[in-house]
Amino acid sequence: MAIPAQFLDELTARCDIADVVADYVPLQRKGGRLWGLCPFHGEKTPSFSVSPDRQMYYCFGCHKGGGVISFIMEIENLTFPDAVRMLAQRAGMEMPEEGEDDDFRRKRKRLLALNKEAARFFHAQLFTPACTAGARYLFETRGLSRGTVTRFGLGAVPDGWDNLIRAMADQGYEKRDLLDAGLAVRGQNGRIYDRFRNRVMFPIIDLRGDVIGFGGRVLGDGTPKYLNSPDTVIYNKSRNLFALNLARKSKLGRIILTEGYMDTISLHQAGFDCAVASLGTALTPDHAQLLARYTKEAVIAYDGDGPGVSAAQRAIPMLEKTGLKVRVLRMKGAKDPDEFIKKYGHDAFQRLLEQSENHVEYRLGRILDQYDLKDDAQKVEFLQAAVELVASLPSPVEREVYGARCAEMAGITAEAMNQEVRHTRLRQVRRAKKRQERKDLTPAVQLQPGTREMRYANVRSARAEEGILRLVLLDHTLFQKLSELTPEQFSSPILGRTFGLLKEHWKDGRTISLPALTGELTPEEMNHLAGILNQPENLANSETALRDYIEIVETEHTIQAGNGSGEDPLMAIREKYQEKKRYGG
Repeated sequence: MAIPAQFLDELTARCDIADVVADYVPLQRKGGRLWGLCPFHGEKTPSFSVSPDRQMYYCFGCHKGGGVISFIMEIENLTFPDAVRMLAQRAGMEMPEEGEDDDFRRKRKRLLALNKEAARFFHAQLFTPACTAGARYLFETRGLSRGTVTRFGLGAVPDGWDNLIRAMADQGYEKRDLLDAGLAVRGQNGRIYDRFRNRVMFPIIDLRGDVIGFGGRVLGDGTPKYLNSPDTVIYNKSRNLFALNLARKSKLGRIILTEGYMDTISLHQAGFDCAVASLGTALTPDHAQLLARYTKEAVIAYDGDGPGVSAAQRAIPMLEKTGLKVRVLRMKGAKDPDEFIKKYGHDAFQRLLEQSENHVEYRLGRILDQYDLKDDAQKVEFLQAAVELVASLPSPVEREVYGARCAEMAGITAEAMNQEVRHTRLRQVRRAKKRQERKDLTPAVQLQPGTREMRYANVRSARAEEGILRLVLLDHTLFQKLSELTPEQFSSPILGRTFGLLKEHWKDGRTISLPALTGELTPEEMNHLAGILNQPENLANSETALRDYIEIVETEHTIQAGNGSGEDPLMAIREKYQEKKRYGG
């Protein structure tokens, strides 16, 4: 975003990162840094650091890092301009609307306004004769009250190719706008038509109260049964959860995770206002981290069928990794929470919640369901599977408790079970150690960025390029020694682009820091570069180190260029350095 550099410099100067982070994370000073438990992943020992002198944060556990704007983007799940707005409001500064990237800002604002109008249209249609089937489905089949329908902004759209297109045209919106918002699609013949037709509509509302997308449930036998908005500039299904805008305000002390819109809505109507659902996709690590910001306990209430059980098994480790306490509901007599509440009511579901199993009990139960313990052969298979699970538990107390429970189930002694668990635990630890040793013996792999898109084609050159960036960020005067080095000589596109941006800042007399590039780097790029900056570098011999780094970059670039041109790269290098020597370079 083209927000004026002077504004960003003043904003970051007013918003000290230590003060901003302290609003979210308790920090304690240790040495030259402040330390706390990372808000982006679960941990018991602080690995999240804030460097007031650099105005940066970095987690040595999950490797997220950046400046104050990056932190707000990550913690609040905001775009760059929205994070700037939030910090500007905090600092009492007025956003320079004229200086922003007007096209992007106007587009985003227009799409949010369009979605709001579309939601109003769908809601109004629900009460028209054309959508009688939709009203019957919500009020009669699903048993929703008028208040619940209004609270969630539910609606409907009749059958037809252009109902929404025509309605939005009356509001001044063009077909291009609807395509950008994912409300319309272009057919193979080039014709543009409504994405949602003959469906009950569920608006998806983000944490700021904006309508960012929609889900639609077909009325009748059409397919697909559920249709969701595609990802757009205002909507990312992997970073949002249905009804989290409501659930985060709940006083119930937990969040219930369901598989679908109707399960979530039914739970809210029954008084369980802490329910959420993922948006037409499986639970992702981003979803899990988002949940961990608003609760300490997650209860998985997926369907009891095969796909629901598999989804729960995949979700458990993701949720547990964030530090959440994870429990799982096992519903009997109903396939999902919506059906259970309709059959047995609020009190029965409350009892079910109180009796919900922790994730270990749940997984042991799923293993037990696969075997007949009356058969000795199957009993052995059960114990083998149970031992693997129990041995993987991090706490010795957990291993002893659940080991004893498995022994009791299978009718063997606790001592025999514990012996098997100990042996399996040792084997698992040795296996993990060997995997780590293999990684340690392949330093080239260790030195690669975690994101595949940023992988280094030339590790030797890239490490020198990292060193150059580290040095100039620590000592800006070193740019005077880099007049001849160009971004094109860098083997890594991200490192070369960052060098070019920093060099432009230096030439223009602007702030030279990693946080100053927040609007020009993706969060993944910022995380990687923050990790580079947090590696040790000795400034005592900075000029010598810089010359060595430059020589490596130029040599590797010349070799690569020679390989591509047919020129002998070694001869090219020799001639280059002879020329430098002749002219005192």
